[in-house]
Amino acid sequence: MSKYGARKTMVDGHKFDSAAEARYYSQLKLLKRAGKIRDFILQPRYVLLDGYRHPQTGRKVRGVEYVADFLISYPDGSQEVVDVKGVRTEAYKIKKKLFESKYGIPIKEERA
Repeated sequence: MSKYGARKTMVDGHKFDSAAEARYYSQLKLLKRAGKIRDFILQPRYVLLDGYRHPQTGRKVRGVEYVADFLISYPDGSQEVVDVKGVRTEAYKIKKKLFESKYGIPIKEERA
């Protein structure tokens, strides 16, 4: 169980951070079978800030990534980034702003 009370859940060999995320995955599979969506990707990664060398120390500083829960592709070619959230942490709020600013794509939040 996570510190926010979510239980890890396995479905089709995929490990999800919560039962709500696993349920959303199951819904996406049904939507794909019905032709409502073209496809979906689990946990797509987006670079928010590239890694770099610190100008004074020369030490390598790791980049910052945002990992969404799902990227959904629709038959018309449009895409949607979805995050299933129980708790909106401060880190998530910052990454959401950085993502939307850099990529110009809103994140759809599904409540757990």
